[in-house]
Amino acid sequence: MTAEIEVFRDLDELSHRAAERFVEAAEETVAARRPFYAALSGGSTPRTMFSLLATTDFALRFPWNSTHFFQVDERTVPPDHPDSNYRMIREAMLDRAPLPPENFHRMRAESPDLESAAHDYAHEIAERMHPLGGAFPRFDLIQLGLGTNGHTASLFPGTAALDETKRWVVPNHVPEMHTWRLTLTYPVINAAREVIFLVDGEGKADVLRRVVYPESPEDRFPAQGVAPREGQLRWYLTESAARLLPKRS
Repeated sequence: MTAEIEVFRDLDELSHRAAERFVEAAEETVAARRPFYAALSGGSTPRTMFSLLATTDFALRFPWNSTHFFQVDERTVPPDHPDSNYRMIREAMLDRAPLPPENFHRMRAESPDLESAAHDYAHEIAERMHPLGGAFPRFDLIQLGLGTNGHTASLFPGTAALDETKRWVVPNHVPEMHTWRLTLTYPVINAAREVIFLVDGEGKADVLRRVVYPESPEDRFPAQGVAPREGQLRWYLTESAARLLPKRS
């Protein structure tokens, strides 16, 4: 399926559209008599969207009791650390939204045993989502970002997780950052019904162009591995991020 690209004036406009799409997707899913399962990324760009979802205009429409949020990835820090993706999501949304506490599923990346943490998180996904034998879990919506080096989730250039084809969650060593991360893998991301990239900022413009419209063999980036097999891929971009993309008629 062809990716849909929408360009917005600024981060505020992008965030409103993204929050609206989250509500729409959740309403559609619950109307089909299924729980809504979504996976959330960290970073600075989605913070505004998370905050909007907790405001009255959106919160009153959102089916919180039928929603389960998971994490796309997490840094190996405690949950109260300033670099924690969970802490950002909690401060922006969870502290103010009526999501039942048990409906947020946190990656425990502060664990000294990351292999066990990855296994436990995959087990938690399975226990909640009950995919049929041998199938990957099918999230209703996965929200991703884009790094200036073309990474998404914690799938960084040249790292081992890029080659994972079976496991749902893996520890991934990121040499350029001298650290480890926990991350969902391509097979899980690409099994989703819908994936939305949120991209903002002039600093992302060059890599965004090369990811979406590669012009040479050197234009190979982890974000290009995101291609939902039976789902919709959307790019929500600010004008500053999209400034180098070809003009569309």
